[in-house]
Amino acid sequence: MTTDELRLRKILGGSDTEWLLTRLRERMAAGKPLTGSVRLQNPSPAQRAAVEGLLGRRAGAAGSISVPLEQLDGVLRRSGIHSTGLESAVTVLSGPVSVRAEEVAASARAWSEAFAVGASFVARRPELLAWWQRVSGRGVIRRLAGDPATAAALLDDAVTALEALPVQRELLGVFAARTLGGAHALDPDRPVATLVISALRALAELPDEADRRTVWCSAGIVVDELSSTVLTLGLTADPGTAAGKAVNLWRDAGQPVVFTLRQLGKDAPEFASATSIYVCENPAVVAAAADRFGPACPPLVCTGGQPGAAVIRLLDLLTGAGARLYYHGDFDWYGVAIANLLHRRYHWLPWRFSADDYSTAAPSIDTGPLKGAAIEARWDAELATVMSRRGVQIEEEVVLDHLLTDLAASVFA
Repeated sequence: MTTDELRLRKILGGSDTEWLLTRLRERMAAGKPLTGSVRLQNPSPAQRAAVEGLLGRRAGAAGSISVPLEQLDGVLRRSGIHSTGLESAVTVLSGPVSVRAEEVAASARAWSEAFAVGASFVARRPELLAWWQRVSGRGVIRRLAGDPATAAALLDDAVTALEALPVQRELLGVFAARTLGGAHALDPDRPVATLVISALRALAELPDEADRRTVWCSAGIVVDELSSTVLTLGLTADPGTAAGKAVNLWRDAGQPVVFTLRQLGKDAPEFASATSIYVCENPAVVAAAADRFGPACPPLVCTGGQPGAAVIRLLDLLTGAGARLYYHGDFDWYGVAIANLLHRRYHWLPWRFSADDYSTAAPSIDTGPLKGAAIEARWDAELATVMSRRGVQIEEEVVLDHLLTDLAASVFA
């Protein structure tokens, strides 16, 4: 190859031909041959002079300039400036050009290799297939990782954590250190935690709105065993343990009890089998029931709004002991979402929480309009339609007298 690089840079590597060099690189990157012509509209006098100097003739009309690429290639070869032609000259002046199609193919291969560990894991855990299709097919992993190498490491950590779950009971930091080598490896801001939690949601059939404590708890992981609590009234437990005696003492006193997630762990009370457990959304129901019935109140559990890990743990213990749950919540879309979450897990029976109950509720005051998008109720196909038509929210406190009447019927049955 013969090259007069000084002359080459002078005629093709200056600022007045930079636009031309850019166009040539774009064609090469697209895998296109350097044939035909390239045109520049409204060139400056210096740009026109540079092109005409290249070609040795006038280049186009007054409003534009045109460069025939085969002719330019010939000029470089015949003049001895660059004997191997135009494409090679472009790389001499501006460096190698990666063909985009090759880059795309190489990137696809790299991502495929990165995803291999996840695909292999899901092949062994087919119950996670839908989750895997979602996170791999909708760009979730790509957004979390950014590049194939990072994605491969991310998936390797996620699979390591998921293969070690569930556990009987283990603090999150201890589990993270044991499996991934760092106590903070599964902190909320870590991409691997995002992936693992989404997989656990799928395994436990928990909705997206389920908080992360509840999701971790479904696999035996404790995030914070003291801040997660559940309010109860009237529960009965085996008196053979200290915890059981404490539960029964509060029942006999007719006072509500707040359990922490820690108290419902390995040393949890052994709750007595009960035919019916009433579950409500708001603490006001528990307070009113304690005032009205005292020690005679039927077993009552309050979710306190969105149920956290302690609520889920307690309901698991109660249903595991044979209890049947009867649920009431607020007649608003948030209340329906909460009820749906619990219905997926426990298939409770409605406690004045049907379309008919909503229709016949007659609040004595203006309760305000429904807000947000309608949500279908899993337990009653008509409820969303009836609520949308009427368009008002009815909170538990508004129908409290009816709920207490039901509890009274249970007390005196």
